[in-house]
Amino acid sequence: MRQSLRRRFLWGGLLAVTVVAAVGLWLFQPWRLFTRSNVDEALPFPVTTTTAASAPTGAGVPTASAEPTTTTPAGPKVLAEGAFVSQEHPTRGTARVLEQDGTRVLRLEGFSTSDGPDVHVWLASTPANADWHAYDDTRHIPLGKLKATDGNLNYPIPADADLTGIQSTVIWCDRFNVAFGSAPLALG
Repeated sequence: MRQSLRRRFLWGGLLAVTVVAAVGLWLFQPWRLFTRSNVDEALPFPVTTTTAASAPTGAGVPTASAEPTTTTPAGPKVLAEGAFVSQEHPTRGTARVLEQDGTRVLRLEGFSTSDGPDVHVWLASTPANADWHAYDDTRHIPLGKLKATDGNLNYPIPADADLTGIQSTVIWCDRFNVAFGSAPLALG
């Protein structure tokens, strides 16, 4: 009888440890400490160059030295820019809010941070490097999941998004409610 009771406790304890370990692995995903990903997106606005052809030469046609003409549209306007500061995890790079022809994009350049579960990119009304609990308590504009831990990344800003009062870009982990890093932006 004692042997049977001990076995039940042993199996029950083993089952409990297995369940706790499985939940812990799912929740914390410790392997993400060792994973990296890289995305190198081009600047989201087209840069076109057109060159005029030289005038044809032939009999009876005077040769003129035609200078090639290059048409390059004005580049995107930088509305705001700031360097990332680390918060809960090492984060570096530059955040830029760009606009061209009414289209706005957040561009992360030379960006690098840690991997994590459920990491998103936000524009926030909270200043950069604030107490990381403050970001989800104030107004923020979610731009999507983090595409990669490293690289040059573009995030379209919704056309109807009001950027008045936005003070920072935040790399936010929804699962643990922490800021990986943030960059100051002075928008309106």
